[in-house]
Amino acid sequence: MKYSDLDWILPQIDTLLAYAPKLLVSHELSQISNIEERFFKILVASVISLRTKEKVTWEASKRVFSQVKDFQTLANIVPDALEKMLYPCGFYKRKTIQLKEIAKIMLASSNPLPQSIEELLLLPGVGRKVANLVVTEVFGQEGICVDIHVHRIVNRWGWVKTANADQTELRLRERLPRQYWRGLNRRLVLLGQNICLPRNPKCAECFLDKFCPKVPFVN
Repeated sequence: MKYSDLDWILPQIDTLLAYAPKLLVSHELSQISNIEERFFKILVASVISLRTKEKVTWEASKRVFSQVKDFQTLANIVPDALEKMLYPCGFYKRKTIQLKEIAKIMLASSNPLPQSIEELLLLPGVGRKVANLVVTEVFGQEGICVDIHVHRIVNRWGWVKTANADQTELRLRERLPRQYWRGLNRRLVLLGQNICLPRNPKCAECFLDKFCPKVPFVN
């Protein structure tokens, strides 16, 4: 499989998974027209999503956004109340602290919309996955958001041989043509959630079954 095969692979994923549950950030929050609201909600939801399944992320984010509208209300909310909204997300107590710290930093900042990965990485709880998701889905910039699904799939495809998602992102930045960067994440996340599972992948249901090298992946 070559990188140029993405020209037909990505549309095939769209067709195959057209009726799969949508992604909160890529399919819903990215459609918000107001850029300040879009930035706030995508940043917060992305932090919530870490080590948390999509359905749980979606439900927790909805609870938070029903009462927390911006960084000011996030800074003002009582930590116990925020914890209850985030539960049962992974590390919900830590995320409560991180989100409160992010709110204070953003309110004190002279730059209300940090648009670079380097700036975003300075925020508590924000790693390369979240930073890439923000710059691509909020600002439409080039970036490669690599979560565990993208990491697993491109390793199985034999495109990289890496130990973690950050290494995978950096390898893809070196090798993958830029025209594929932004569209990769949402497609491979859906593929990873529904077909290319961590254990017992549904290869017989995948259109790539005859082409995929199925490189063993353990992570």
